[in-house]
Amino acid sequence: MKSLSFRSSLLRLPATSALLLALAGCGAAAGNARLDSVEASGDGTLRVGLILDSTGAQDFLNDSQLAAAKLAVQEINSTGGHKGKPVELLPQPAGDSDAQARELAAAKADVVIGPTDSSHAAAVIDVLSAARIPLISPANSAAGLSKYKSGGYYFRTAAADVAQASVLVKLAKDGGAKTLAIVHQDSTYGKEVSAAVASAAKGAGLETSSTSAFKPGEARQAAAAARTAAPDAVVLIARDDAQGAIAELNNAGLSGSKIILSDGAFGQYGSGLGSKALDGARAVVPGVFPSVDFQARLLAVDPSLKDLSYAAEAYDAVTLAVLAAAAADDDSGRSIAAHLIAVSGGTAPGTETKQAAACPSYKDCVSALRTGAGANYDGQSGPIAFDASGDITSANFMVFTYGADNKAKLSGRESVGRAAS
Repeated sequence: MKSLSFRSSLLRLPATSALLLALAGCGAAAGNARLDSVEASGDGTLRVGLILDSTGAQDFLNDSQLAAAKLAVQEINSTGGHKGKPVELLPQPAGDSDAQARELAAAKADVVIGPTDSSHAAAVIDVLSAARIPLISPANSAAGLSKYKSGGYYFRTAAADVAQASVLVKLAKDGGAKTLAIVHQDSTYGKEVSAAVASAAKGAGLETSSTSAFKPGEARQAAAAARTAAPDAVVLIARDDAQGAIAELNNAGLSGSKIILSDGAFGQYGSGLGSKALDGARAVVPGVFPSVDFQARLLAVDPSLKDLSYAAEAYDAVTLAVLAAAAADDDSGRSIAAHLIAVSGGTAPGTETKQAAACPSYKDCVSALRTGAGANYDGQSGPIAFDASGDITSANFMVFTYGADNKAKLSGRESVGRAAS
C-alpha cells in the first residue's frame, strides 16, 4: 500500500478567538437548535455540502476531507441511504468560505461540513445559521468558537486547542517533573493554551515556576526567564517560529527531555536544530493515526491521496449528520441539529437520556436506531459526545518522542474527557 505522509506541523490553522467573540451573534438564529424539539419539515432528500477553504501551501488539506466525505456518503448509500433514497454530496462550490456557504444554502443543503480554518468559521456560521442549516467542522480549534452565538447550528468533531493542556501537563508529570516553565507565543493561541496549561498544572499538583511570552524571532528573553526559574520541564506553546524558540531554549541550557511541545510547535526538525537538541523531548498532535483499513478505503476513493489530515473527523461529521437525520426520520437542518448530541453519545443539559451502547459505523448505528436502542457513534476519530455548545467532550492525542536526530516518532496515545457543559 502507498505510504502516506502525516503533516502534523500544519494540522492547526490560525485561531482568532478574540475576533470571533467580538463578532458573536452577527446574523445568528435565535435559541439553541441543539436542544429544540422540532417537527419534520424536510423534502425527502438529504443533501450534504462541503466547504473546502484551504489555499496555497495548505491546499492539500482539501483532498483528505473531500475523499472522506465521498467515502462516508458512498458507504451510507450502500446500506440504503436515508429513508431509502441516496444521500447527495453537493458539487463543490467556488469562492471564499462565506460565498461557498451562500451557494450551498441556495442549493438546499441540509447540513454542511467545514470550514477548515477557524478564522473563516464566523462568516460561515452566520450565513448557515440564518438559513437553519447545521455546520459541522472537522478542523476548527479556536477556543472562542465554543461561545459563538450560532443559534445551536454549529458543531465540530475536532477538539479545541485548549484540550491539549492536560496532556501536556501529564507528559511533564509522567517524566518526573514537579515544576514547569511555560514559554508561549504572544498570540491568541499561545495565551489560551498557556492559561489552560497553568490551570491543569495546578490541578495536577505541579508548580508553574514561570510563564513568559515571545514574538516570533524574539524568544531569547523568554528562554532566559525559563532558565532562571530552573524548572524540571519546559512547555513550549507556539505556531510561528517554534524552531527559533527551541534554539533559544537550547542556548539557555534547556534541551532534550526537558522540553514538551504543543501541537503547533510539533515538527520534524532534523538538522535544522543542533545535535540532540530535542533528544527525548515529547510533543502532542491531536487525533488518531488512521487505521490501515480506513487508509485503504480512502485510497480506493482517491488513489492519489498523500495526506490524511482531518480525514477521520470529516468522515465522522458526515456520518453523524446522516445518523441524526435517521434518528429524526427527517432530513431538515433543524431536525439534524436537534439530534446530533444524542447520536454522538452526548447528553444535553436537563435531559435524562439513557446512554446507548457505542456503535462503530453508520450501518451498526442505524440498526440500533431501528431497534429503539439508540445510537452512540464512536467513529474513526474516536468517541465524540457533543455537549450543548456543539463541542466534543472526548479528545484523542498522539504522543511523539524525539530522537538524537531531532526527528519524532509516534510513541503513545492519550485521551482526554470532560463533563458535558
